[in-house]
Amino acid sequence: MINKRLLIKNLLAHNDENSFYDKKRKLNIGEKEGKAKLLKHICALANSNPKNNSYIVIGVEDEDNQIIGVDFFDDSKIQNLVNAYLANPPRVAYENIPFPHLPSDKVVGLVSIKAQTNKLCSLRKNIWKYYGGAVFLRDGSISMPKVFDIEIKDVNSEIVSAIESHAQNNIELTLDGVFDFMNSRKDYNPTYKVFKEYFVVCWAGKEKRQNGKTYYSRVDIELINEQVKLFYSELDEVSISIDDDQYKIIEYVQLGLHDTNKYYPLEEVVITFKDNAGYDIESKLLFEPPQFDRKTLYHLYNSNNALLDKLKHKSQLSKREEKDLLNLSATYLICYFNDFSEAKEKLEEAKPYLKTYNNPTVYSLYKESIRILRKVRYS
Repeated sequence: MINKRLLIKNLLAHNDENSFYDKKRKLNIGEKEGKAKLLKHICALANSNPKNNSYIVIGVEDEDNQIIGVDFFDDSKIQNLVNAYLANPPRVAYENIPFPHLPSDKVVGLVSIKAQTNKLCSLRKNIWKYYGGAVFLRDGSISMPKVFDIEIKDVNSEIVSAIESHAQNNIELTLDGVFDFMNSRKDYNPTYKVFKEYFVVCWAGKEKRQNGKTYYSRVDIELINEQVKLFYSELDEVSISIDDDQYKIIEYVQLGLHDTNKYYPLEEVVITFKDNAGYDIESKLLFEPPQFDRKTLYHLYNSNNALLDKLKHKSQLSKREEKDLLNLSATYLICYFNDFSEAKEKLEEAKPYLKTYNNPTVYSLYKESIRILRKVRYS
């Protein structure tokens, strides 16, 4: 089993960006440009490595390989995005890899890409400035469009195999990972469980009991064998259930109007551990968008727009407006779920103003709304 933290270190130490791996400071698939560039790189890496894995490391400075980290990105539906835009799409996984020197809310993103053998990957339809039918290949560290007949060549298998073999996990790395987690999350009762005498899952969270059920907030869950952070959230609550074979997480989100939030199940993730030292992760969207009175929503939507205009013009907000600003992102999200088609664009338009606002909670709530929106859309 590959220790993904060690794999990232080996990739960064091996060489500069090349035909089997790329590195990025951050990833932005909330905008067409960022989405198009990611698809371009995935397509190029798949075509340049038909018989072995390719990787994109996210959260690294380009100049000196300094690991700065990015926000936890729980988009398990990224494969759906790839399938929608690429012909002969590769198999793609996005994983969040914790590093001891990073804050608990920061990780390094690892995108693993496995091509369909001997099938050329191409863009299925137009996106941003790239045209449907375009084929990309890696030219050194650059993903370039190619418009001539392409012969798929395998030149990296031995190199990639060597890098992956040097990143194999062992007992020492597993134990170190458990101790690192238990020491770093002392604030929220860390615990662990061993599955099938092989896999170790550690988790921590602030426990709350309600109506006979146990929920956790500020949750952190890691699969120690691979050094993968499976779940992280400061805002939402989850329920956890465990048996000898499975670890199940149900994530809930708070949504509502006028400070009358309710919990809605968002997604169920089930990790099934097998006797052959393998495991499967299956996720199922549970979310049913709450529906509200349209007259009330029109009033709140217009109030949001007026508040956004004040932010654009840097006008002073009243105490009441400062409180309303905390609900702006969630209100736009609810409006979008209730068929206000322009609410999503308004939410994206608000991003730079919320990001620079003097209350950081405002931007945290924006990111949470975008995360929910991304999960629902890609499902």
